[in-house]
Amino acid sequence: MTGTSVPSGSERSHHGFVPDATVTCLVSEECHLPCTFPPAPNQSVRWFRQDVLMFSFAETHGESEAPVGRAAVYPPMIAGGNATLVVREVGLKDRGTYRCRVRTSQGEHNAKVVLKVEAPVQGLSLELSRLSGYEEMKCTVRDVFPPPRVTWATEPPTFEDLRPITRMLADKRGLYTADSRLKVLKGQPDLIYICKVTTSYGGPTWTSSLRERAIKGSEGRDLTIPCFAPPYLNSPTLHWSFSNGEDPAHILTYDSRSGHSHSAPAWERHAELDGFRVPFGDGSLRLMDPEHAHHEGTYSCVFSMPYNTHTERTDVAINTPTGNRSTSGQTSYWWIVGLVVAVMVLALAAMLAYLKLRGNTAKPSSRDPEEETELHSVKDVAGESETSKRFPAGGNNGESGLS
Repeated sequence: MTGTSVPSGSERSHHGFVPDATVTCLVSEECHLPCTFPPAPNQSVRWFRQDVLMFSFAETHGESEAPVGRAAVYPPMIAGGNATLVVREVGLKDRGTYRCRVRTSQGEHNAKVVLKVEAPVQGLSLELSRLSGYEEMKCTVRDVFPPPRVTWATEPPTFEDLRPITRMLADKRGLYTADSRLKVLKGQPDLIYICKVTTSYGGPTWTSSLRERAIKGSEGRDLTIPCFAPPYLNSPTLHWSFSNGEDPAHILTYDSRSGHSHSAPAWERHAELDGFRVPFGDGSLRLMDPEHAHHEGTYSCVFSMPYNTHTERTDVAINTPTGNRSTSGQTSYWWIVGLVVAVMVLALAAMLAYLKLRGNTAKPSSRDPEEETELHSVKDVAGESETSKRFPAGGNNGESGLS
């Protein structure tokens, strides 16, 4: 990056007033410090930093004299009246005041340039952490200079005092990492936590917000996973992803400018958006025919636009129709078969025991029914014969038949 020049004053030269310039450059990029003059013969150029010579060129010698480093002036440009100093891979140690002194056959020209070096915010992360033994929101921004300012808010606003703890750490390059943490407020599970980062050089304010929730669904029944954009985001891009302990898998992306969404092939039959509601901030995902083995996990929706992101993470549990399912469907199947077989064996044993008991209490006769009838007939005839012997037929009241 060449930096930006802002006129801030003037110095007198033999050819009038030359405005000073303030140039702001970014860490690790290329920076240009301007110095122009009316072209004339016998040119010599010198650049000083804090009054220390750092570059010298004389047209009579046709070569430049400078310490070995990252700064240089291109001789072909000097002939045209341009003695701009180019500093490669600029760092914080390059900050300061630079002076350009040009001498020609027509006189002397001087210019002063103030160089500022900054490392703007390139990104902002916000996540829920439980490593401290309690839930806290962690907002992190890295490689920033000058040190940023971190503030917190909630949506909707809460009457409780927010007491974040923010730490600033500088590395060997002088760049800062800001780590700010805020305890999750108890009894308010549906709050949106908002982290804002600003810098003193007047760059844009970065904002990141996060909401966490957990819901349950049933296998085979459609489920809606809610996701709503905060009111301060206008026409953002929406991105949905899924994770079940592995790397996040892309589900779909919605572009608010075109009004079109693109789904990953693996999710085309299982996830969809309501295209009429997304422009109004409702990015809820409809999960169709969910399966416990493939769709239980964490779903993340991210509304994003330059310098702003809003994330909603939802832990989704998919219950099976029979309750807690075994990790192996085959194991569960054989468990049911074993139970049915055991019940059948017990029923058969009970039936055999009952039949045996009944046989012992009611023994049947060993004789044939016809044999029984014949025996009764014989007994009756024998009884009649015995009676005839006792009382013979005839006689007169027991009297003898002899006359």
